[in-house]
Amino acid sequence: MIYQPVNYNHLLGLKGFSDQLLTDHFTLYRGYVESTNQIIERLYELAKDAMTQSPEYGELSRRFGWEFNGMRLHEYYFSSMTKNRSTLDQGSNLFALIQESFGSYEEWERDFKATGSLRGIGWAILYYEPIGDRVLNVWVNEHDAGHLAGAAPLLVMDVFEHAFIQDYSLDRADYIEAFFNVIDWATVVRRLNIASNQKMDLGAKGVEMALIKAGVGSR
Repeated sequence: MIYQPVNYNHLLGLKGFSDQLLTDHFTLYRGYVESTNQIIERLYELAKDAMTQSPEYGELSRRFGWEFNGMRLHEYYFSSMTKNRSTLDQGSNLFALIQESFGSYEEWERDFKATGSLRGIGWAILYYEPIGDRVLNVWVNEHDAGHLAGAAPLLVMDVFEHAFIQDYSLDRADYIEAFFNVIDWATVVRRLNIASNQKMDLGAKGVEMALIKAGVGSR
């Protein structure tokens, strides 16, 4: 096994989420981990046998992003949930960035919830975009499409039906409220601290142009 599934059983008993819903969700997550490992191993075998032009190699290569992101996005999701209710520290750099990017925390929360309420299945993700030094709410429909290049996921909310329909039927709004009640804000802030210290190297000219585009440089 190249990747090992993380054990999230400590979340059982989470307010607003039945143990059966969580257990089923953990099982689905482990399936992504298993499939990711299987694809990696098979791609290695095909490359070793000089089969990189085969249809199997091509289709598995295209499939890999779906399985890998399905694994990783669930890890972001589960690891940002806690039984111990927390609030976002108003003295944190994340709170400051949210205010700068959206005008207020309340406006950000409204926008994030609206993003998660869009018709269809997918993910609502709060990203940190390092070149513009701002946060953005993004809808991702497919695991492997719609992500922002170079941006770091800070808060990931699963809005595929398997994440809520067992407990909330079609009432996604109640599920979103339940999710907000169990966000581990300390984890989200820690993710921003890590991401903000890993600026992308675009080269001197590239950085200059990116800063100009973001409105923080001179022409």
